[in-house]
Amino acid sequence: MTQRDIKDTLTRFKEGKLSLDEAVLALKEQPFVDLGFAKYDSHRALRQGAGEVIYGAGKTPEQIAAIASAMIERGQSSVLITRLSPESAQRVRELGLCFTYYELAKIGIAGNMKDPDGKGAIVVATGGTSDMPVAEEAALTAEFLGNKVTRLYDVGVAGLHRLLSHMDDIMSARVIVAIAGMEGALASVIGGLADCPVIAVPTSVGYGASLGGLSALLSMLNSCASGVSVVNIDNGFGAGYQASMINHL
Repeated sequence: MTQRDIKDTLTRFKEGKLSLDEAVLALKEQPFVDLGFAKYDSHRALRQGAGEVIYGAGKTPEQIAAIASAMIERGQSSVLITRLSPESAQRVRELGLCFTYYELAKIGIAGNMKDPDGKGAIVVATGGTSDMPVAEEAALTAEFLGNKVTRLYDVGVAGLHRLLSHMDDIMSARVIVAIAGMEGALASVIGGLADCPVIAVPTSVGYGASLGGLSALLSMLNSCASGVSVVNIDNGFGAGYQASMINHL
């Protein structure tokens, strides 16, 4: 039940269109939908301001389609599906779910993007082009949640002048998501330039000693720049969601 549903129920009770017992029954609806293999949290938007998101990895196309359909039937106007492979995306479409697929980010979006209602801009910056899949996951998540996003790709420390040419974007941002693999130095550099929160995302990009992103993760956790927080390796979704929460405060 969304906030709109609750207001509608209370209004109908006030106008005498619902009895007290009917109104109580409507409000007592279980806050989740049991699909057998999943329990869709239909009250999440009411509690947190954003509806549940489907994590596509490990789910069958049939499960993804059923969960998304249940969300839409319960009044969720748009659905975000992350870590959705191209093969699963094709099969989910065949099952009748209408959505837009963003292959680089492995994201599917059913319904429309929200109009931006965040207080400022979120900058998503990457060390290199190889970090773009994670960056697009972060950027599209933030846009889905109603934020204006500025993308600064391939501005890593190996060519610092590339980043410094975007100082206007950096200094005017309300939140910055800094995404890098290898040694993960980009987050510290941006943290030393910006006056807003910086969310660092280590990626699994790099040669053997990068240890699948662990080196970048440890570098970011040990950043000497103030105001830098860190999410898990390759977690573009988590960074985009957190940036949206900050931008809507």
